[in-house]
Amino acid sequence: MPRITGASMLWIAMLMAPVGVCAAEMCRVSPRVVGMSGERLQRLDHAMQAYVDANKAAGIVTYIARSGGVAHLKAYGMADREAGRAMSPDTLFRMASMTKPVTSVAAMMLVEEGKLSLEDPLSQYLPAFANPQVAVLDGADGGLRFEPAKQPITIRHLMTQTSGIPYGYGQSGALWKQAGLFGGYYLERDESMSALVERMAGLPLDAQPGERFVYGHSTDILGVIIEQISGMSLDAFFRERIFNPLGMKDSHFYLPPADAGRLSAVYAASAAGLRRADGILPLDGQGHFVEGPRKVYSGGAGLVSTAADYGRFAQMLLNEGELEGVRLLSRRGVTLMTGNHVGQRFANDYAPRPGMGFGIGVAVAVDPNDAGMYGTAGSYGFSGAYFTNFWVDPQEKAVMIVLTQLRPVHDSTLQARFRSLAYQAMEQAAPAPGRAICQQH
Repeated sequence: MPRITGASMLWIAMLMAPVGVCAAEMCRVSPRVVGMSGERLQRLDHAMQAYVDANKAAGIVTYIARSGGVAHLKAYGMADREAGRAMSPDTLFRMASMTKPVTSVAAMMLVEEGKLSLEDPLSQYLPAFANPQVAVLDGADGGLRFEPAKQPITIRHLMTQTSGIPYGYGQSGALWKQAGLFGGYYLERDESMSALVERMAGLPLDAQPGERFVYGHSTDILGVIIEQISGMSLDAFFRERIFNPLGMKDSHFYLPPADAGRLSAVYAASAAGLRRADGILPLDGQGHFVEGPRKVYSGGAGLVSTAADYGRFAQMLLNEGELEGVRLLSRRGVTLMTGNHVGQRFANDYAPRPGMGFGIGVAVAVDPNDAGMYGTAGSYGFSGAYFTNFWVDPQEKAVMIVLTQLRPVHDSTLQARFRSLAYQAMEQAAPAPGRAICQQH
């Protein structure tokens, strides 16, 4: 038997270990290694700093990964101007509706385990939704009349935001406001999400199930179903089944007290500039991610995370359900999630322009030219109410994330400008992902 020397042992360990820093975090690479121009990325730097200098954003973090390597991760401005705390690449952000893709992945994991089906009726899990009523505007006097739903609400309807269940902004808004269930932010509540959802069941839909894209509480309800099937809180499910396996150490529903000082402040944008948000609505203030009752795990809008952490989640999607040997979804599961499930209903009822569709928890670029945006057909992502955004482009092998904390946003062009500047820096076709990417500098 050949003698194994210390040098041999070291060589074996090197072969078995992940290359560079890929194991703990996505490996950092020079832009040129992944076909990007460092000079062109400086345009992005200048543009983001210009938003800060013009008092249109207090602080921003931008992130671009390509072919599995992080080519750009930058922070600009201040995380908390009043406290004198600079923005940092590891600053924590309220992700708001960027929680929805995570909840959707969790639900798809249960589908792939045979514990849930897209065609299951919602009432199978939550009987209070057995006989939903639809609010219809009465043309005679502008009031409302109610008619029974023509078909049951299904899990697919929840996943694609076609259940008809609103946030309270449509024709039934007055009834949702009266019930104290308006706007989708409940972290200040001293009750569980399952209790809130039970009350939602008694309120009218804004559209017949399956007929229109109605942006609302569907993903919060999906989160309650995940809890019911799994027998654990959504917080525990995310941590055990998604965050820990993917190495997402900075993603939480409620922040550990030790991390409270890393959370960005929220600023309100207006024509006059920025002020620290202190709005009447809970969504328009600093939030309850640190000092709240910690009872509501909102699958639609509850997470806090960093650019690097969320980048790992997005990279898993780009990798067709796998990251660094950990597989959460099948390749076809991701394909199902990222296809357009709503036809033109998304463009007509939600998006400000054509060319966009909606999959399972993500917006999908059907025709980027028609949408007037940089990108390729089949790219996808989503935004959050605090002006967070991520985008995945499978053809370019790219993940793009821009994070700031603005509420309300006013008329900011920051997200669109970030995306165009990210794409213009992709000078060459993306190389094939692999260990060699992390070995280059």
